[in-house]
Amino acid sequence: MNTNHIDKQNQHLDLNDKDVQEVFARYEDYAEVPYISPDRDIQTWLSAVNIGSAHLVPKRNMIRLDEDILPGYLILLWRINFGTFTNESGFPKYFEYDYGINAEQALEEVQQKGYAIELSATDSLTYLNAAQLKAILKLSGVKGYSILDKSGLMEKTKEQLTEEQLASQFTIRGYQLTEAGKELLTKYPEVIDRHPKKKY
Repeated sequence: MNTNHIDKQNQHLDLNDKDVQEVFARYEDYAEVPYISPDRDIQTWLSAVNIGSAHLVPKRNMIRLDEDILPGYLILLWRINFGTFTNESGFPKYFEYDYGINAEQALEEVQQKGYAIELSATDSLTYLNAAQLKAILKLSGVKGYSILDKSGLMEKTKEQLTEEQLASQFTIRGYQLTEAGKELLTKYPEVIDRHPKKKY
């Protein structure tokens, strides 16, 4: 049984389960078995693979890079680099089914490795709309903002409220690549080039 790097993503699996064993058999010649979510209906997925309506994760996506991360992590960094990814963004199924990674875990790891950071409340104001910004200002007792557009509201908020005050007002936070994260994307352009593109 292919248990290479099982501790990285799949330590939650019961290796004595026959369905799990069948999944591992499918990936026997891979560098490691792709992430299998606890929520996945393994029997249904195996049936779909057998009739050809589902596919295996490409073998190349399960080969770790020099940095001990999988190619799917680069797709997450690429996604973050658009500036629209937040702690409220969902993770598309392709992270698990095409790249074989636990995207939620990957998000934690890229921060731990210094490739991305979570923005402060102040730097995350851009993810709020004008009505939300006005509500924060009103609640904080700030005056003179009624005719301001979103840009002006953001500036007013930054001028009048501290990071500590803002942090308790809303929970959404954006993410940003560090220089190391940007360099990593530049190092492996072929991974990004193969990924289907759409605007974010």
